[in-house]
Amino acid sequence: MAPKPLGARELGPLQALAGNPIQLPRGFSYTTFSPAGAEMDDGLLVPGMHDGMGAFAAPDGRTILVRNHENQSAWKQHSPFGPNNERLGLVDRDLIYDAGGMIEPGLGGTSTIVFDTKKQRMDNHFLSLTGTQRNCAGGPTPWGTWVTCEEVNAEREPHEEDWHGYNFEVTPTTEPGLLKPVVLRDMGRFRHEAVTVDPASGAVYETEDLGDGLLYRFLPHEPGNLAAGGRLQALAIKGQPQTDTRNWPTLPTFPMGRPLEVEWIDLDNVDSPTLDLRYRGRAKGAAVFARGEGAWWGEGEGYFALTNGGANTFGQIFRYIPSPYEGTAREAEQPGRIELFAEPNDTELLKNGDNITVAPWGDLIICEDTKGVNRIMGVTAEGEFYEIAANVAPEGSEWAGACFSPDGSTLFANIQKPGYTVAITGPWPTA
Repeated sequence: MAPKPLGARELGPLQALAGNPIQLPRGFSYTTFSPAGAEMDDGLLVPGMHDGMGAFAAPDGRTILVRNHENQSAWKQHSPFGPNNERLGLVDRDLIYDAGGMIEPGLGGTSTIVFDTKKQRMDNHFLSLTGTQRNCAGGPTPWGTWVTCEEVNAEREPHEEDWHGYNFEVTPTTEPGLLKPVVLRDMGRFRHEAVTVDPASGAVYETEDLGDGLLYRFLPHEPGNLAAGGRLQALAIKGQPQTDTRNWPTLPTFPMGRPLEVEWIDLDNVDSPTLDLRYRGRAKGAAVFARGEGAWWGEGEGYFALTNGGANTFGQIFRYIPSPYEGTAREAEQPGRIELFAEPNDTELLKNGDNITVAPWGDLIICEDTKGVNRIMGVTAEGEFYEIAANVAPEGSEWAGACFSPDGSTLFANIQKPGYTVAITGPWPTA
């Protein structure tokens, strides 16, 4: 079954070009920049394992990209400091979250890129957060920052000086310089993937990349000030404790296209060293989800990609409609609702959706993370899928970090391996 066309907004089939690893519809083009290992403007190297990313408006009209790197401390071939730490001396140790005894510092973190969409060129790039581990996805905030998330393993790194498994906030800038890391501990310690923020309430929603993960909500004490702390909760289906949403063949069926009322369960000991938050949340009645990945806020609702949910484990997309009293004492009067928005169970339509964003024209844009050919897919409000791009390189690699420039002209995305960023332009659909 081929992807359904987008009607009047159809982009058209992807064009195969000899020797070209990226396929796009006719009339579209792309440029690549900031490859792994290139020297940046601060004298450090572009870290490898490009992942989640957000786009922000610079005061002069350019676009600032804040980009995650899903690196572990042992992966020195992807290090911004060089394979033998030869450039580590360029960095103030006080600005490294976990220096690993200056032997194996955390190699996750973020890099920042300043890009001119009018000239379609990168102006500069530099390291902006370092010393963290496996920064996979994250999300932009309504107040103009990027929250980057650590997707840690259960085993600690050999030279760790501090705990990992947290969120950090990065302020986009145009001038090179590392930020001092501030741990957002109240947002929980778990295998983080992505976050998205409801601008109306200030609530932050967090995904967990595990086959038995939860969907979390963080209610900050001061909306817009995550470092001031807050309350962490887990989503449960109202009146149906411990609902399983995964739709795997041996499990009960979770309904498609039917919004169900939710309730939010308070969690305690959210900074547990044992990464057991999901077990304790489930015991209290929280719903279970299949590998929560991308998260993005649309027009009054949030979207979440579950990468291996569904009968054929090809992925699911959930939509959350918040309560008009989201996060307040009146929330029970009109609870928020969650809906299984898409579960194609067809690799022609979607296979293992990962990072997501919402296009300027309102459609959901989904990056695939699978074996073989990986695509960027669009899906309309009616649930119709269409292709935007494909990576047909023989070695294959996931797409990640899809986001649009503030002026709407450019779709940015990352190819994780060998590691570079792509800017795609063309006759995009209009709103």
